[in-house]
Amino acid sequence: MEEKDPFITTKDKRKRLHEILHILRKYEVIRNFLRQKDPGAVRQAFEELGPTFIKAGQLLSTRPDLISPSFIHEFRKLQDNALTDPFASVKATFEQECGQKLTAVFASFEEVPFASGSMAQTHQATLKDGTKVVVKVQHPHIKELIETDLSLFKQALKILKFVPDMSVVDPKEILQELKRSLLNELDTSVELKNSIEFYHLNDQQDIIEVPKVYPKYSAQKILVEEAMPGQSIKHLVTPLASDPKKRAKEQAMRTYLAQVLVKNFIKQVFIDNFFHADPHPGNLLFYELDAKKTSRYQTTKHYQKELGNVSMEMTRAKRLPPYRLVYLDFGMMGRLTKNMADGIAKIVIALNTKDTYAIGKAVLAVCNRTGVVDEEEFYTQLGIFLTPYLELGLGQIDLSALLFEVVSLCRKNNLQLRSEVTLLVKAFASLEGVVAALDPTLSLLEVARPFAKEYFKQNFDAKQALEDLTFEAYRAFKVAPKLPVKLEHLLDDSLNGNSRLNLKLKGQKELLDRLETLVNRLVLAIILAALIMGSSLLVEGSEKHPAIYNIGVIGYLLAALIVLFLLLSEVHRRFKKK
Repeated sequence: MEEKDPFITTKDKRKRLHEILHILRKYEVIRNFLRQKDPGAVRQAFEELGPTFIKAGQLLSTRPDLISPSFIHEFRKLQDNALTDPFASVKATFEQECGQKLTAVFASFEEVPFASGSMAQTHQATLKDGTKVVVKVQHPHIKELIETDLSLFKQALKILKFVPDMSVVDPKEILQELKRSLLNELDTSVELKNSIEFYHLNDQQDIIEVPKVYPKYSAQKILVEEAMPGQSIKHLVTPLASDPKKRAKEQAMRTYLAQVLVKNFIKQVFIDNFFHADPHPGNLLFYELDAKKTSRYQTTKHYQKELGNVSMEMTRAKRLPPYRLVYLDFGMMGRLTKNMADGIAKIVIALNTKDTYAIGKAVLAVCNRTGVVDEEEFYTQLGIFLTPYLELGLGQIDLSALLFEVVSLCRKNNLQLRSEVTLLVKAFASLEGVVAALDPTLSLLEVARPFAKEYFKQNFDAKQALEDLTFEAYRAFKVAPKLPVKLEHLLDDSLNGNSRLNLKLKGQKELLDRLETLVNRLVLAIILAALIMGSSLLVEGSEKHPAIYNIGVIGYLLAALIVLFLLLSEVHRRFKKK
């Protein structure tokens, strides 16, 4: 039995629905979004519709696999502009969720938040032991509002099937992604677990720092974590100094930051199999240290063992530069299986070889099949599509446009990238933008290639490969003596005219299906003609026999129904094709 919402009544839901429909009609959102037209109008509508739609737009702005580059650019302009909750509401939420008095946990608590988003607002505070922390407090009733909007989205999907042009985006896929992301963000315990794991894997790796979280003071709507210094890394992307020495120093710092970000991200993907899925500039802080506070750093034994020779240079103690990178916001994380990480590595290596067949084979391995897949046709289409890109330098490629086109190509061939891969694609695109701003000459793919190759070397099981080779050699040894006999049989069959040649035409199944449809329609037309002629004869020769006349009339009606059915079937087929 469905629980009644204590805050959102049926009347409120009806009012919210009318509000949504009014704004959607005003900006023609459904038509524009499904056709990926007029992104500015869609952005304005989302801003008017409030927190759920703003958050949805912000999430979509990081998904080049779901929406077009023009929509990504426009959705990045979305601002929360959220109203802040009064301190009394914040205090009540904390005490209700944590079961402790605010004054019993914090020595001081700033009543005015320093940041407020669509989901929560953040306050600065100090624990009893003097530790500076930030406290994220979820807005009251935001959960009910988001669940109401998501239920309305789901209802809207029922009418979207009647919209003719839906080839650009898949609304069901978008809804599932939004639902998963929004509900995960509502449950702060998910972010808490992610933060702890990411902290243990990445804190103090080179210049990277990760804030410590405090589970003792956190709850479903509350997250307490260490306060970190610094400002968004986007503030570094300013024109370089005119002075040559200062300019060289600034460029060297940006290059170092870009390299650390790329190498650490690759470690997250291939070693940890657990990566930050939303590394946009707002989630990356930068701050400088006093030069006297720089420390020496050594890689842990865990990565020494995993990376083998790759980590030897990293394990030498070195003095770190006087600045740090800080990761924030762990509500959206990705996790890969070992097999999936292998599949990603194969794609990177295949891109390096520029072999479209190898690239296509690697892409197929990380996709789910939603229907019949003509692999050879997919390889051909992918080759035609990738050829101009493979001739360009990596710095010349619009990555967002490329990813969107690749996903569209996969969808047309009944292929769907697995959810963990789409999340990696999204993270890759976000980080690529940050890296390009810091050092336009550096590319994630260029750094990933040698790492992926080394990854395969380290994960190559020589014993297993030797066993496989031995088994294949044994099979070949057993089959070899039988080859002359089989060749003799083949020649005998050929001489006696018993040999057969099996050919498979490209698109054979579709051709046979169409031929079957044509034959069925031809047979139906013949039956229909016979029915009409027979009914006519019965009606004409039944002046004194009403029963026979009625049979003739029934024949006419049946013929009319068949014609009507054929017409409706043809209209439906053309509509579906369009």
